[in-house]
Amino acid sequence: MSDLASGYLALRHLHIGAVTLSGGLFLLRGMWMLLDSPQLQARWVRVLPHVIDTVLLLSAIALTLIIQQYPLTHGWLTAKVLALLAYIGLGSVALKRGGSRRTRIAAFMAAVGCFAYIVGVALHHDPASWFAG
Repeated sequence: MSDLASGYLALRHLHIGAVTLSGGLFLLRGMWMLLDSPQLQARWVRVLPHVIDTVLLLSAIALTLIIQQYPLTHGWLTAKVLALLAYIGLGSVALKRGGSRRTRIAAFMAAVGCFAYIVGVALHHDPASWFAG
C-alpha cells in the first residue's frame, strides 16, 4: 500500500472516529437536556465537544484535499456541508438557545435527523442519503 493510501486510510479512520464520538456525545448531552441533568453544565461536557469537532473539521478538510472533491463542486459534499450547518444550528437551539422545553426537544430531534442524513450522504456519496440507488 502506498504512503498516500495508508495516510488516507488513517485520516479516514480518524474522521469516522470523530464522527462517532461527536454524535455519541451529542446524544448523551441531549439526554441530559431532556432529564434536566446538572451533568450538562460540567466543564468537560462544555469543552470536549469543541475538541472533537475541531478534529472532525480538520480531518474533513484534509480528506477533501486528498480525494480532490470539494463542496460546491460535488453535490454530495455540498449536501453534507449544508446539512452540517443545519445540524450545528439545531444543536445550539437544542442544548443552549431554545426558549422552551418543547422547542429544545424539537430542535434535538431535528438535529439527530440531520446527523443521520449526513452519515447517509457520507456513506453513499449522494445527496439522496439513505434513499440513494
